[in-house]
Amino acid sequence: MQYLIAFLVGGAICATAQLVFDTVKCSSAHVLVGLVCLGAVLNGLGLYEPFLEFAGAGALVPVLGFGSSITTGMISEVKRLGWEGLFTGAFEITGLGLAAAVVFSSVLALVSKPHK
Repeated sequence: MQYLIAFLVGGAICATAQLVFDTVKCSSAHVLVGLVCLGAVLNGLGLYEPFLEFAGAGALVPVLGFGSSITTGMISEVKRLGWEGLFTGAFEITGLGLAAAVVFSSVLALVSKPHK
């Protein structure tokens, strides 16, 4: 049942983002930044954690989850370090994922042939 809920919630998030992309006629970068900011705001308000407990990976994997992770790291670092945590907290939880994305995309760029 958890897999079904995760699939349906993740699909609903992606379908909603696609609907916004198609109807508002904004670029994909605008939708991406909007979803990251929405996840960050929802986490800052304390609304994303209950949603994450219900939806599991369906809420964690889309870009909303990335925004939530950034905010979680910032909140924990602000509690630990003070205002300096605003600058270091974003990389506390998401650093490994960002590093993996850079490494894997660089490797794929080296082995792939560009299209003309």
